[in-house]
Amino acid sequence: VQLQASGGGLVQPGGSLRLSCVASGTIFSISAMGWYRQVPGKQRELVATSGGGGSINYNNSVKGRFTVSRDNAKNTVYLQMNSLKSEDTAIYYCLVKVNSRPWETFRDYWGQGTQVTVSS
Repeated sequence: VQLQASGGGLVQPGGSLRLSCVASGTIFSISAMGWYRQVPGKQRELVATSGGGGSINYNNSVKGRFTVSRDNAKNTVYLQMNSLKSEDTAIYYCLVKVNSRPWETFRDYWGQGTQVTVSS
C-alpha cells in the first residue's frame, strides 16, 4: 500500500490550503484516515482523523478552522485548512489504516509528508 500526499506549500497567515492523500495498492478495506503534523524537535501530533464509522476527531488547536473529509470510492482523505496561523507550520503526514485481505488485521500506513509553511 502506498500513500501519496499533496497540496502543501507556502501561504500567508489567514490563508487556506487543501491537502489530499490517496491510498493505492492492495486494499480490501480502510478504517480510519487522517492527518498528523510534526515540527522539528517535537513529537508528531494528531491534527484530524476520520474513523471508519464516521467519527471525526480534531486537535483542539484546529477546531473550527480545519475540516477533514474522505472519499471512500477514491481511497482519499482531505484536509481543508482555513484561517491558517504561523503555528500551523509543520510537515503534515497522512495516516491510513488498511487491511489488504479480509482475514488480515488493519495496519497503519503513512504518507511521505508535505510541508505547510504559514508566513508573511
